[in-house]
Amino acid sequence: MSEKKLQQEDCNEDNLGPGILTLTTKRIAFDKTKSRVMDFSKSMGETLLDIPLSDIVRTWREGLIMKKACISVRTSSGEKVYKFGVFNVGGWVDGIQDAINEL
Repeated sequence: MSEKKLQQEDCNEDNLGPGILTLTTKRIAFDKTKSRVMDFSKSMGETLLDIPLSDIVRTWREGLIMKKACISVRTSSGEKVYKFGVFNVGGWVDGIQDAINEL
């Protein structure tokens, strides 16, 4: 099965800062971005997260005012939690869960 992009959005992760969150049929990735106000430019930085869907333990929504799409990931040093501030929190959580189920 070839990898297909399912969702992509500018977001902010609580600890990693601003970037672009991408969900594919095989993984979830977070690429750091750098912006300049002077000329309104934005450039892609390094890929900080590249997580296979099989390593995601659970997904959930969090927050009242500042809503976040959250994932818990299995790593060699235990579980790690990432919280992404995206516009359509429910769509992201459902999309991640659907992609995991289809895997």
